[in-house]
Amino acid sequence: MTLTLEAPLAGDESARPEQPVESSGVPELIRRHLESVLDQTFWPLDASESDDGERRFTDLLARLGRALTAQEARDARAFHDDFLAFMPNMRRFALSLTKDRVRADDLVQDTLLKAWRSRARYTAGTNLGAWLFTIMRNVFYSNYRKSSREVTMSPGDEGGRLVSIPEQPGRLDLQDMAIALTKLPDAMRQALVLVAIENLSYEEAAVVMNCKIGTVKSRVWRAREQIAGLLGLDMDEIGADRVTMSVVNGAGVVAAS
Repeated sequence: MTLTLEAPLAGDESARPEQPVESSGVPELIRRHLESVLDQTFWPLDASESDDGERRFTDLLARLGRALTAQEARDARAFHDDFLAFMPNMRRFALSLTKDRVRADDLVQDTLLKAWRSRARYTAGTNLGAWLFTIMRNVFYSNYRKSSREVTMSPGDEGGRLVSIPEQPGRLDLQDMAIALTKLPDAMRQALVLVAIENLSYEEAAVVMNCKIGTVKSRVWRAREQIAGLLGLDMDEIGADRVTMSVVNGAGVVAAS
C-alpha cells in the first residue's frame, strides 16, 4: 500500500534534538492516569448522538455499495463492517483535530469517501486504523486547516460530550483535561491521541504523522510533560479517591456510593 503523505509542517520538531524517550519525566502512575482520563475525555458521545452518527455513515456506505458488482459488493461489505467498527476511533481522532463536533463528523465523512475511493490500495490484514488515520490527517490539512480558523472550545462547549463522573476530591476533572488538550500544539496533541488513546505503536503513529519514530516519541513525551504541568499533577493528588485508583489499576471508573 502506498499513500501520498504531506510534507512535515513548518516548524516541525523533527529537526530539533530529540528528547530522551526512555522516561517521560512523569511518574508511571500519573502517566497511566493521564491516558485513562484522555480516553474518557474523547469517549463517547451520548447514545443518541452516537446512533445518529452511525446512521449517517451507514446510509452513505449503503448508497456507495449499490453501484457495485457482486464481487465488489462482497468486498464493500467487509469494508463497511470494518469501518463502522472503527468509527468511534475515527470520531475521537477527528474531534482531536477539529475541536468541534460538527466539523469532526464532516471530517469523518470526507475521510470515508476518500477511503472508499482508495480501498483497493488497502492491504487486508494490515492496520486499518493507521491507514484511516493517515487519510483523515491528510484530508484535514488539505480541506480544513487552510480555510478554517481554529475553534477554541470553551468549558461550556465541552459539557455535552464529556463523560459525567460524580465529583470527588482529588479526581482530575475531565473538563480540565479537555481544556489542557486544546493548549497543546497540534502535533503534540495528535501524537498523544494516536499513541495514548488509539493504541497505535510509535512506528504506526510515525507513518500517520509523516515523521520519524523518534519525533513521535518526543512529541508524546513533551505532551505528557506539558499536561502534567498545566494540571499541576503530583503523586498526592493522584490516588486520593477510589475512582482514581480504579482507573489507574485498570478496573475502570466506578460509580460513587
